[in-house]
This record gives sequence, structure tokens and C-alpha cells, in this order.
Amino acid sequence: QVKLVESGGGLVPSGGSLRLSCVASTDVVRLSTMGWFRRSPGKEDELIATRSAGTAMYLKDSVKGRFRMSVNRELTTVYLQMDALKPEDTGRYYCNSATDPYFHWGPGTQVTVSS
Repeated sequence: QVKLVESGGGLVPSGGSLRLSCVASTDVVRLSTMGWFRRSPGKEDELIATRSAGTAMYLKDSVKGRFRMSVNRELTTVYLQMDALKPEDTGRYYCNSATDPYFHWGPGTQVTVSS
């Protein structure tokens, strides 16, 4: 079973930066298009960014120019660099396959942006 573990979240002021990491237990990063999702209370889950082992990438319009998704050379970890954070970026962030069927969801990492 694929295990995904996210980290790097925290509490930051508006305009701050965070770098999220997601370590995969198998070579899913090599074989799958991976995505970062955001879950916020009272809102539907949002797909924030996707990236394959190549360079194909999707970014939600609201984060374009501020977020960037990357993978490490070994294709074991995916990152989400988040700059110029806004309060509306607050939520719990998860990585997973970008499309159904999804792997078992990891614990996620909480991002809270204060105004």
C-alpha cells in the first residue's frame, strides 16, 4: 500500500512562504501524475497543483505566480513552494495521485495564514 506523508505546514503571516513536502513510500512519483489538494472547512476539496515526473504541470488560477510544484531528482518526494501566502490559502494540504483512483490519504499538513 502506498504511504504518503506530508510535512512543512505552519502558521505564517500574510505574505509569508512555506515549502510543503510529501514523501511517498513507493515509486508513485515516478509513475503517477501527483497533485496537491487543499481541504478547508465549509469548502469543497480543491486541486491546487499537479506535476508528472516530466514537466507537465497544472496550477489553480488563484495560486499561479505564487505556488510552484516540483519533485526531487530521485522522484521520491514532491514539494509545493508557496510564496506570497494569503489568508484564503489556509487549509490542510494533502498530496496524492492527481486523479481517481487515489492512494490512501496521508495525514496532511496544516497551513494557516494570518491576516
